[in-house]
Amino acid sequence: MTNGRLLALALTCLVAAVRGLSYENYAAYRIAIETSEQLALLQSLESARNGFTFLDYPGQVNQSVEVVIAPSDAKLLVDLLRTHKLQATLLTDNLQKIIDQERPARRKDEGFGWDDYHTLEEIYAWIDVMVAQHPSVLSVESIGRTYENRDMKVIKLSYGSGNQGIFVEANIHAREWITSATVTWILNELLTSEDPRVRYIAENYDWYIVPVSNPDGFEYTHTTDRLWRKTRTPHNLLCYGTDPNRNFNFQWNNGGTSTTPCSDTYSGPYPESEVEVANLSNCIRSVAGNIRLFLSIHSRGQLILLPFGYNDAPRPYNYQDLLQVGRRASVDMYQLYEKPYRVGTTADVLYIASGIAVDWAFAAAGIPLSYTFELRDQGEFGFILPADQIVPNAEELLEAFVGLIDEAKVLGYM
Repeated sequence: MTNGRLLALALTCLVAAVRGLSYENYAAYRIAIETSEQLALLQSLESARNGFTFLDYPGQVNQSVEVVIAPSDAKLLVDLLRTHKLQATLLTDNLQKIIDQERPARRKDEGFGWDDYHTLEEIYAWIDVMVAQHPSVLSVESIGRTYENRDMKVIKLSYGSGNQGIFVEANIHAREWITSATVTWILNELLTSEDPRVRYIAENYDWYIVPVSNPDGFEYTHTTDRLWRKTRTPHNLLCYGTDPNRNFNFQWNNGGTSTTPCSDTYSGPYPESEVEVANLSNCIRSVAGNIRLFLSIHSRGQLILLPFGYNDAPRPYNYQDLLQVGRRASVDMYQLYEKPYRVGTTADVLYIASGIAVDWAFAAAGIPLSYTFELRDQGEFGFILPADQIVPNAEELLEAFVGLIDEAKVLGYM
């Protein structure tokens, strides 16, 4: 191990010891952004190392952001709210209580399932078991190693030669546990479901699935900080990580990003600076000629997002088709549990964001149907979605996949 790696490991241990696992008495607020002054203030707070954890990027006026506040900064928040006339709604005064309710008590002998969330090790072990049980249709390989030397695994499901491909990546943002839980459930359905609609999409398309696109960050959310978002590359003694979904090599750093390493939306020093993003990009490039549908799975907000997200972006050349296919997925999802999903470009529906996977897949890799899904929910639990919502959420997304493919066939894409 190099001296740099040893230093990084030592600092990680120090941060873990100081920060610990608990969000006891941390409050969460929803803060409205009504003026440009307020926007500038919140962006400054988001980029600095302090007791404020932003769960949304303060990207523009007339939106709101959810912010977690350490007990030590409670008075500072009160002063800021008063001085800058910020309107805030208290969501919880003890975030740890919500985290404690996220997962049920589970015995170690219960095995892998979808009534709880799993660690990276458990997910990878389950994948290996599934490959051993279905060797004729399922394979797994590493697409490279992470900064902390973990494997990044891609699973390929293929029932026959000559099929067009679908690429799914999840958990590129470490704290979005529902995404890897959902895609592993869907993989299991593609293998075992007897529903003829599911059998059709399983057997007539090749599926490439990266269930955890940010293994280092994901592991960190299980061991140290449940709300960690980025990679774990050290930048200085205080700031770690790059937002991997701002680090792709298309319209990099063109809006909705930060150049400050402490920020949760830090875009990195250059495109594909993160080895995880380079590994994922290389994997997609290697099969892109056969891929017709790219799906980047995120949480939260219940959105189906089309390209593009960067500043002053034009409509994609096939915008109406993307919209039609996305709306079909939204309708099919709603029919299951009446959860509404809004459809539109990232910039129109969510916020300005650049260097993102969906834009890169569409414009650089040439995949004509590229979407970001922001899964449940719309504010009650956010990233800390209770485990009892894993299966219904996954059922909704599988309905979306069936609808996407069916509508894409109608339009001649697949």
